Parts: sequence; C-alpha cells; structure tokens
Amino acid sequence: MASWLVKSEPSTYSWDRLVREKRTRWDGVRNHQAAANLKAMKKGDPVFFYHSNEGLEIVGIAAVAKQAYPDPSDQTGRFVMVDLVPVKPLTTPVTLAQIREDARLNHIALVKNSRLSVQPVDAAAFRLICKLGGVAA
Repeated sequence: MASWLVKSEPSTYSWDRLVREKRTRWDGVRNHQAAANLKAMKKGDPVFFYHSNEGLEIVGIAAVAKQAYPDPSDQTGRFVMVDLVPVKPLTTPVTLAQIREDARLNHIALVKNSRLSVQPVDAAAFRLICKLGGVAA
C-alpha cells in the first residue's frame, strides 16, 4: 500500500468541506507528474490532505475510494481523477515549517518539489507525520 499527499487551497476545497460532503472527486489535475501519481493510487491508499497557500499544513487523512478514471473536464482524454473519502483529522495539524525543520522529512516531495499537487509519501515519513499530528498511522 502506498501513501500520498494532495494539496488544495482551503478557500477552493477544504478538509472541512470533504468531511461535510463525505466524498469528492479529485479532478482538474493537469500536471503530468501529479496525474501519474493519481494513476498509481489504489483503492484504500491513505492520503494526507494538505492546505496549500492558506495554512500550509497537513490537516487530515483521507483514503482513495475509487481508483483513477477519466476526468470528464479534460477534453484531451489524457487526465484522470480519483475519489477520496475522509478518514480522520490530525489532532494537531502538521505545518510545512515543522516538516522542513525535521531532517527525517527533508527528502519528501513536499520539501523537494513543493508545487506538485499530488505526491507520494514514503511509509516512514507517513508514520512520522501521523505521530507529529497526534494520530495513529
């Protein structure tokens, strides 16, 4: 099982909205690397939900509810989307500043390639971020 991180500005789509709606389609991704990550997601994979630009913090854990399928907003037919469901909020959000300050996390995409909207998170980093956030992995 792989772990992931998705980014959204809370004013566009927030963790609270995902919790309220209980399920969402993660669509509109047009970066090829991010799209390849969507295609690699499997049902049940855990996904950190990161508030970008406004907040700069991981606030919750979602799960892939439906694997990649065509994104109808893409006229080229090359891009996909997945469905996500909320699993649990982090007790304490984990900020980008905390992640950057922790040498054990300096290798993750959030630090190395911060603009990537859908990114993998290795198992050790996932466990550590969960611990920092006050939740079990």
